[in-house]
Amino acid sequence: MRTKSLKKNKINVITLGCSKNVYDSEVLMGQLKASGKDVVHEEEGNIVVINTCGFIDNAKAESVNMILEYADKKERGLVDKVFVTGCLSERYRPDLEKEIPNVDQFFGTTELPALLKALGADYKHELLGERLTTTPKNYAYLKIAEGCDRPCSFCAIPLMRGKHVSQTIEKLVKEAEGLAKNGVKELILIAQDLTYYGLDIYKKRNLGELLEALVKVEGIEWIRLHYAFPTGFPMDVLEIMKREPKICNYIDIPLQHISDSILKSMKRGTTKEKTTKLLKEFREAVPGMTIRTTLIVGYPGETQEDFETMRDWVQEMKFERLGCFTYSHEENTSAYDLVDDVPEEVKKDRANEIMELQSQISWDLNQEKIGKTFRCIIDRKEGEHFVGRTEFDSPDVDNEVLIDASKHYVKTGEFVMVKITDATEFDLYAEPV
Repeated sequence: MRTKSLKKNKINVITLGCSKNVYDSEVLMGQLKASGKDVVHEEEGNIVVINTCGFIDNAKAESVNMILEYADKKERGLVDKVFVTGCLSERYRPDLEKEIPNVDQFFGTTELPALLKALGADYKHELLGERLTTTPKNYAYLKIAEGCDRPCSFCAIPLMRGKHVSQTIEKLVKEAEGLAKNGVKELILIAQDLTYYGLDIYKKRNLGELLEALVKVEGIEWIRLHYAFPTGFPMDVLEIMKREPKICNYIDIPLQHISDSILKSMKRGTTKEKTTKLLKEFREAVPGMTIRTTLIVGYPGETQEDFETMRDWVQEMKFERLGCFTYSHEENTSAYDLVDDVPEEVKKDRANEIMELQSQISWDLNQEKIGKTFRCIIDRKEGEHFVGRTEFDSPDVDNEVLIDASKHYVKTGEFVMVKITDATEFDLYAEPV
């Protein structure tokens, strides 16, 4: 008798890239589990599914290296099968199939049923919104829409994710209720563009109505907004944020640049004046709100003057949270027709300059928190500390609250009131009160 056939398959799902990919992996794992499959996330398994990112050069390199690593493991008999899905696979499938033939099959971003079939599982429609979460038990991502209709010149997301498609309010509420039953207390709303939510199915920007429905879900205590586009932002959301304690006074709004000539070339549909006015309206509507943004340096044609305009504006706006990326020249985007004329070294220097400035701003803002009391969710215990976050901080990208575990005990996954005793640029030290 061949013993091989008695071997129980274990499917290892590996996630690279953004929170949208985390969500997709969780849906895949939920489907596999419902089909009776043994599935794990980034642990040992003889069948491997790599969910790739294809957004910018660094992410593409990381994805390719991971595929090569597992193709080699398959060659050496350490794993039996390797499947690749996600954005890189959607964007470069013919090249990947040719260059890495040892992968069993490549799938795009919309081919979940075909991927499941290849893994010996059925796609179950009735599992709407059910998934195996891979985040700490207290928070989960809620993807309210897929794809993007914006024409941003530098961005390849529409090539990989297609047109904007909103999920219905009913479906999202049902999903939120399922997550709450499993102990999730914080929902992080994600999409390529939250601002556009509802335009396709309700013929109006409907983020406000969605929030009104989600705050009624029992067990959910925080709702956080990620990736809102500045142009056409639905201002009723601010009024709801101010009124509803469950909605965190926090928004992630990637602005990318502020020099008018660069914004025009980027096809962002806004100006420095309009953006500054919008942010002032945010702060007036919701005092104490935390604004997170991301900026790109080194876009084609960015002069020293353009860069200085952005740097001075960052100093003036004093964003609570900010990330800065160097421009990546992406095939099939409209910016690809421009000359990538800012030297790599200059890009890096400019990014470092912005982040040094931000680090000082962050330090100053954090010093003001010393002695104050905040409600905090505890995500995990790490080394000597319990690690938590205030409502002004998103997981993985923002400040963390550190509580000395040798002196205090707090329960992971629970809320606790803490007093800030000390602060650095990106960490707050606290004790429970």
